[in-house]
Amino acid sequence: MDDILIRGGQVIDGTGAPARVADVAIRAGRIVAIEADRADSADRVIDAHGSVVAPGFIDIHTHSDFTLPLNPKAEAKIRQGVTTEVVGNCGFSVAPALPGKVDALREYLSGSAPWLTFEETDFARYMDRWPDIAVNTVMQVGHNTLRLMAMGMENRAPREAELRHMQDMLEEGLLAGALGLSSGLFTAPGSFSERDELRALGRVLKAHGARYSSHIRDESHAVHEAVAEAIDIGEHCGVHVQIAHMKLSGTDSWGQADRLLAAIDAARGRGVDVHGDQYPYDWATNPLRFLLPTWLHEGGVSATLERLADPYVRSRIRQKIAEVGFNNFGQIESWADIRIAISPRGAAEPGRTIEEIARERRCDPLDAVCDVIIADKGATRIVVRSMSEADVRAIAADPSALVGSDGPCVAPYGVTGQGKPHPRLYGTFPRLIGHYARDLGLLTLPQAIAKMTGGAAAALGLADRGLLREGQAADVVLFDPATIIDRSTYDDPHQYPAGIATVIVNGTIVIDGSEHTGALPGRLLRRRGAVLA
Repeated sequence: MDDILIRGGQVIDGTGAPARVADVAIRAGRIVAIEADRADSADRVIDAHGSVVAPGFIDIHTHSDFTLPLNPKAEAKIRQGVTTEVVGNCGFSVAPALPGKVDALREYLSGSAPWLTFEETDFARYMDRWPDIAVNTVMQVGHNTLRLMAMGMENRAPREAELRHMQDMLEEGLLAGALGLSSGLFTAPGSFSERDELRALGRVLKAHGARYSSHIRDESHAVHEAVAEAIDIGEHCGVHVQIAHMKLSGTDSWGQADRLLAAIDAARGRGVDVHGDQYPYDWATNPLRFLLPTWLHEGGVSATLERLADPYVRSRIRQKIAEVGFNNFGQIESWADIRIAISPRGAAEPGRTIEEIARERRCDPLDAVCDVIIADKGATRIVVRSMSEADVRAIAADPSALVGSDGPCVAPYGVTGQGKPHPRLYGTFPRLIGHYARDLGLLTLPQAIAKMTGGAAAALGLADRGLLREGQAADVVLFDPATIIDRSTYDDPHQYPAGIATVIVNGTIVIDGSEHTGALPGRLLRRRGAVLA
């Protein structure tokens, strides 16, 4: 007898192949059959007529390591159909946290993980203590975290012993089963590193069959050089490269999506194993302090706050913004395009723009920015409109561009329900399917699903997920192709999407009739060699 039998759905298997009507049988956490009119009985039969039956979606770029210990039901992601999350991105990881340096890591990540409890740990212990949650998790070691542990926030090349320390910490994480290394070269301390340092860490990845992902050094006026740098690490070291949240940020860079995609395609043509991912929105999000020049961050958050109080430093920042725009974001059209998302200490009201705050306080917009950062002790988070919709559509239409929310898993209730975070936390996957594929016709439905399932699994080296096939782990999502859509907005972000009826993780139903069952069947997936399982 099957545990679950899904009858009569439009099966889209994650390969890009067209839909076919079939029954899907699940037993002991695995898919045991995909066939028409299956005769076996089952403990639970789900009528899927009129629904699409697809592999569970893989969120290939997230920061849910900051929130899943607080929100193990994984509400915002599981309700999108996400069954696997890849965490530890952009160079930020919660481990390792060495003796005497826990407070430094807590302070550094305050703009992204203001409510998380940090404790002394190596990477293996961190993974072993990962809680029971609703979704599967894949972990990465963050380069910024390694650098912080080895040499603080110093703007220089590592000494030989410091580089060896970073390599040793990375190797410890890889031996524990981490997927690989992520970098965040757009901000300190990752921005202080040079290519030789990254190549040295890349050699450790190569030795373990591990992978490299990067929030590249610049996503605005130097985006193409930054993409070339990421590709160089993969090409030089012989490792897979994942270019995070591909975009053209800043008005001076708009209209260059074809050039960006062509560079990645050309690298593949010469044998580089490289992928990129995207969230389908023209607004980004980041800690507010990361919009400012990287030299401000040398020495840590306390030093940054002290500098921001200096009128001379503010004048230097103002001049830099006038010349080249915001760090990693480039020129934006208006101060109205920067909105407060979360202000943990109440320095500014979520949803208010910098333009509004400056007008109310009768001050210059940059002074408002600096004052808010100081009052929030560096922890303010914002959303910022920095991309063009035309570029977003061009990247979304590329069948090889994978899908990542670039966000933590939150919920409308509890500590993670605060503020007005980016809508992508609730809507990335249904938005791609419902808006960009169905409504705009940029992709076929099988192409859209392949980007977030089979394509992602191939990029990660996932051995038994991402496809609907006999023997694969039973991560499955059922949705109505006519009604699936995101409902989260910038003014009212804490809204679940529509059209997703059932989500199954490792053979256990987590979303049933669009409601959470409370089940926590997710697994921590570990890399062994080049395979993740």
